[in-house]
Amino acid sequence: MGPVRLALLAVVALAAAGEAVYIPYNTSAGVVAGKLNVHVVPHTHDDVGWLKTVDQYYVGSNNSIQGACVQNVLDSLIPALLKDENRKFIYVEQAFFQRWWRNQNDMIKDTVKGLISSGRLELINGGMCMHDEATVHYIDMIDQTTLGHKFIKEEFGQIPRIGWQIDPFGHSAVQAYLLGAEVGFDAFYFFRIDYQDRDTRKETKELEVVWRGSKSFGSSADIFAGIFPKNYEPPPGDFYFEVDDDSPVVQDDPLLFDYNVEERVNDFVAAALAQANITRTNHIMFTMGTDFKYQYAESWFRNMDKLIHYVNKDGRINALYSTPSIYTDAKYAANEQWPLKTNDFFPYADNPNAYWTGYFTSRPALKRYVRMMSGYYLAARQLEFFKGKSKSGPTTDYLGDALALAQHHDAVTGTEKQHVANDYAKRLSIGYTRAQELVSTSLACLTELGSKSHCSSPTTKFSQCLLLNITYCPPSQTDFSKGKSLVVLVYNSLGWKREDVLRVPVFSDSIVVHDSEGREVESQLLPIASASLNIRDKHVKAYLGTSPGAKPKFWLAFPVSVPPLGFNTYFVSSMKKSASVSSKSTIYSSQGSENSNLQVGQGNLKLQYNAAGAFSLYSDSRTLASGAYIFRPNGTVPIKTDSQVPLTVLRGPIVDEVHQQINSWIYQITRVYKGKDYVETEFIVGPVPTDDGNGKEVAAEIVSNMATNKTFYTDSSGRDFIKRIRDYRSEWKIEVHQPIAGNYYPVNLGIYVEDGNKELSVLVDRSIGGSSIKDGQIELMLHRRLLHDDGRGVAEALNETVCLDNQCEGLIIEGKYYLKIDPQGEGSRWRRTFGQEIYSPLLLAFSEQDGGNWANSHIPKFSAMDPTYSLPDSVALLTLQELEDGSVLLRFAHLYEAGEHKDLSALASVDLKRVFPNKKIGKIIETSLSANQERAAMEKKRLKWKVQGPPADGKVVRGGPMDPSKLVIELGPMEIRTFIVNFERSISGKQLL
Repeated sequence: MGPVRLALLAVVALAAAGEAVYIPYNTSAGVVAGKLNVHVVPHTHDDVGWLKTVDQYYVGSNNSIQGACVQNVLDSLIPALLKDENRKFIYVEQAFFQRWWRNQNDMIKDTVKGLISSGRLELINGGMCMHDEATVHYIDMIDQTTLGHKFIKEEFGQIPRIGWQIDPFGHSAVQAYLLGAEVGFDAFYFFRIDYQDRDTRKETKELEVVWRGSKSFGSSADIFAGIFPKNYEPPPGDFYFEVDDDSPVVQDDPLLFDYNVEERVNDFVAAALAQANITRTNHIMFTMGTDFKYQYAESWFRNMDKLIHYVNKDGRINALYSTPSIYTDAKYAANEQWPLKTNDFFPYADNPNAYWTGYFTSRPALKRYVRMMSGYYLAARQLEFFKGKSKSGPTTDYLGDALALAQHHDAVTGTEKQHVANDYAKRLSIGYTRAQELVSTSLACLTELGSKSHCSSPTTKFSQCLLLNITYCPPSQTDFSKGKSLVVLVYNSLGWKREDVLRVPVFSDSIVVHDSEGREVESQLLPIASASLNIRDKHVKAYLGTSPGAKPKFWLAFPVSVPPLGFNTYFVSSMKKSASVSSKSTIYSSQGSENSNLQVGQGNLKLQYNAAGAFSLYSDSRTLASGAYIFRPNGTVPIKTDSQVPLTVLRGPIVDEVHQQINSWIYQITRVYKGKDYVETEFIVGPVPTDDGNGKEVAAEIVSNMATNKTFYTDSSGRDFIKRIRDYRSEWKIEVHQPIAGNYYPVNLGIYVEDGNKELSVLVDRSIGGSSIKDGQIELMLHRRLLHDDGRGVAEALNETVCLDNQCEGLIIEGKYYLKIDPQGEGSRWRRTFGQEIYSPLLLAFSEQDGGNWANSHIPKFSAMDPTYSLPDSVALLTLQELEDGSVLLRFAHLYEAGEHKDLSALASVDLKRVFPNKKIGKIIETSLSANQERAAMEKKRLKWKVQGPPADGKVVRGGPMDPSKLVIELGPMEIRTFIVNFERSISGKQLL
């Protein structure tokens, strides 16, 4: 009986000591000088699509895949914040927040506005999504950030000041300086860097640095960058407090079993001291949250209240509710000098055999679709401006929203489940359909005589051909024998005159082309390859649900000349055999040894053909599997070809082509246009065979005899070029485990090598992975088809198929890359100018002329700019967009880095009076990159950080303030300048011209 009696006495003693049930938790702590300050930052990371679609994540459906409901997060967050005025929270993804916001009543909206204005709820980062940084184009990064920042400013009067890119798989220099410093951010926080780099930085206390991402801007675009020590989750010690988490809650009621306050405080302090040992200053950040957490927010806050209360009572350290803004200000106040970081954080690996470089190419069809829609969106917004933004009719808004979602780091990356990839594509398709209607109407307004006033219902009908690349274009199936003509309107969204060659599929071999002034245009007919026609038949029916109908016989190729920011019109019609008609290509076939010294095109450009050597085929296995994220080659396998791969050569006055059927699933066409000094290569790859049970990755190889000394250059998000050295990292010593995957980098614009005498440049039509695995060689990964998952969460093999009539086969990829050789120092002109033309292709619209004369009733040629003016060769117009209030968002970009070209890296000027000769600017304000604050105010308040070491070298060249009377914009190298413009409206309300 003795032991039992003692136990009962202990319980009675506990009950007596615990009579006071209510404990008022003191969470009011701020920063305390002289102590280690632990900034407790509550957050949730909500993927805008990944395992579920964006809408499924929001409403909480399809929970058999993942139990996640963002609506619950936001619904439960507000009352939890209201319980204690010291509680704080940060929210990131505007795509979700805006879905929630529009469903709230006025009372809740007022409450939320109060929380935001007081800093208790901070909308951080501020874009529609947390965009990727490897496979995105900088224009898309700007657009999606601008959309989110615009909403936050209009609804709450707030300007986000902290970048929060915690989950993208590696980080770009463009993110640091352009989407960081240039949008006014004071700091930028993230997690994923190479595991070897992280270990090195822990030892040297260099997880927090000043990142100088731009050679051109130098220290003027420095930003404080904080890398989390382990991940973006709570610290080690089990501090997860969702209702279904396994971590021990803080149990401080002495009347209940499992009282653990001392234990929990000790765990918290231990984690804090461990992190402090690898961090400079007496401030550290605990990221309290992770993916889709706070679905019951009170569970988290209840436990954090207790931790802050008891940790501060303990006294060894100081814990406080905080945000990254408060943390950043504390770091800045410490007056520390910080280590300097340059370049970027690619590639990313999380262990020795796991380089996340496969996603640079994953889902290449989706990547191409995103890039096409991005260029189209740029052009469509221009045409929307010319016509005047509609209050009720079609607009470009839906396409803008769809593109914003597609920049998410599990969208364009290709690292989502298949049904989610389909959802992104569906949204883009809907957006394109609506924007296409707007574009057609705008072009009709611009072409019709007498429609210069605000145009609502033009009679001319234009159609467009999104599937032109696979020879499907119903307007060009016109029966020209009945006196009808195909009207081809060609719109140029660039600010300079453009010369190009169009290709339109036709049926007849008796065709003539005329320009807008009635002059005959030299043209050429090229027989369409059977490989292209096979894609056409299958994919048109698979995607459109209808049979594509009769097959066209020829590509009609003809040169066009289009004025800047304007259009020209061409007419395709039938001619009798005896008359002057389009030239047929001469066809020449070769076999075997004849292939090696075949010359095509004019000039000194010689191409050596080696069919099997033109591609590399990487294989994986179940034990060493590549996946959507990871590229983990298990060696190369030979590409099976016939013993001799025949070449078919087409020659003509416009273009020479070489066709190669490498094997049953690889077809290649190489083109040289007359008067052009670059080579265009079209590839058709797929279905990639997997009958041996292994997944495969297909890479194109360009081989030269250049001595490149392990060095090559790849672009950063389509902007700066960064020097890469094989098996080398400039800031830490790399231990090489994956000599192929570990040397792959993202390529959005291009890749090049040089040897001191010449440069070999390759430009791409979408985001892909690329490298130079051997000296003198460039390789581009074109396609991936895999059979296993790589264990990084998507839980699905990257095995894309196309299904037709209940039969599915692997996806076929059609695309292009472009190659040019230049003298040393001259390649940048082509990379920048032609690279911009690849991004902004000519927009084609088709109509039909049945007799009569188009010029009698239409304007055949148009430019919005002064006819004697064009933008400098070094400047691109990025944005011309009418906003809802009638003001106009205007952006210009300098395309060259400092020192990149001897002439074109100079200061450039844009004369707005000549860009808009028929409009008068009433007011113009320069803003930050995301257009949510005046530029001067942003520069004045942005934090300037101290850097270890000598001061930055060289003078930064930036454009000076704009004189509102002269209206001339100056741009220094790599500079992007953003303006909000108000045009004076005429009495008649004209918007067009």
